Amino acid sequence: MNEYWEQRYQAEGKIWGDSPSRTAVYALELFKKNGVKKLLVPGSGYGRNTRLFSAAGIKVTGVEISLAACGMALQFDPLTRVYQSSVLDLSFLPGKFDAVYCFNVLHLFREYDRKRFIRQCIAHLKNQGLMFFTVFSEKEPSFGQGAQIEPNTFESKPGRPVHYFSDDDLKAHFKGTVIIETGLMEDAENHGEGPHTHVLRYIFARVNTL
Repeated sequence: MNEYWEQRYQAEGKIWGDSPSRTAVYALELFKKNGVKKLLVPGSGYGRNTRLFSAAGIKVTGVEISLAACGMALQFDPLTRVYQSSVLDLSFLPGKFDAVYCFNVLHLFREYDRKRFIRQCIAHLKNQGLMFFTVFSEKEPSFGQGAQIEPNTFESKPGRPVHYFSDDDLKAHFKGTVIIETGLMEDAENHGEGPHTHVLRYIFARVNTL
């Protein structure tokens, strides 16, 4: 996983351009309504989404596996503190956060690691903390491409598994949280594969850690 993303960021730079995902814009409004002041962004990349939150006055901490992406983030979003690490090990993070925003990272793991990742995020949330995650849905055009290595998980590129979530599947992953909202959102991108639109699922949930 590390090698895949390091090579990609080195070769393609700011892969998804400067503008944030529309899911980040939507999440920011939810965070504002709920008074979020301290935000964790696992898989923060080069900062295209974190910059939206930090510019809004939220104290943002990012975790990113690619050293190249971390270097770009220092220039692109200097207000965000970024740690270079796998999101599967968040034990080093200091303190607790009001919320987690995670864009298109959860679906990049097999089932055991997906659930481990969610547990680690919950462990770093304050009581009544919020979670906003986006993932690939089963309505993605790429669904079913490559070798199936687990149910609804395919490896279309070597070393990069992708899990495609139904609504029920996504809710099951967040069992034990208070699910406030789920939905589908189209997110347009234009990078190495040309202009295309992802059909993402999102979940907005609250955790009770007491």
